[in-house]
Amino acid sequence: MALAPISSSNASGASAASAQDAYGLNFESLLQIILTQLTYQDPLKPMDNFQFVSQLGQFSQLQQSQILNDRMESLLSSQGAAQATGLLGKEVAFGSASNPTLTGTVTAISFATGVPEITIETTSGQTIAGLSLADVVVVRDN
Repeated sequence: MALAPISSSNASGASAASAQDAYGLNFESLLQIILTQLTYQDPLKPMDNFQFVSQLGQFSQLQQSQILNDRMESLLSSQGAAQATGLLGKEVAFGSASNPTLTGTVTAISFATGVPEITIETTSGQTIAGLSLADVVVVRDN
């Protein structure tokens, strides 16, 4: 059975940084832990090869899970942006589906906070900014 070398070259810089923020360890730190463990193990009772390979696999799996999580967050952010821009020019209602408390036409989308925020113009001409995409309950074409 051939084993592929473990490499962190396929991880993006942002993924590695966020993984380090989440756990306080990057992949190189995990490899340093393994090296330290091997250095100080009892030579009369060495670690079983199966255990050692299993630990390496677990560290690699942890790194891949962190990268996958970062990419999923990026995908969800992109999807939210696409949904928000699709609302431009449409009439939306906020509140509950049975009792909308605020209705207006979407005139702008802001990404200043990293999350799409909607600006609407009500029928009375009032402009309201900073509304959350999650609070939209009804969307109508004009």
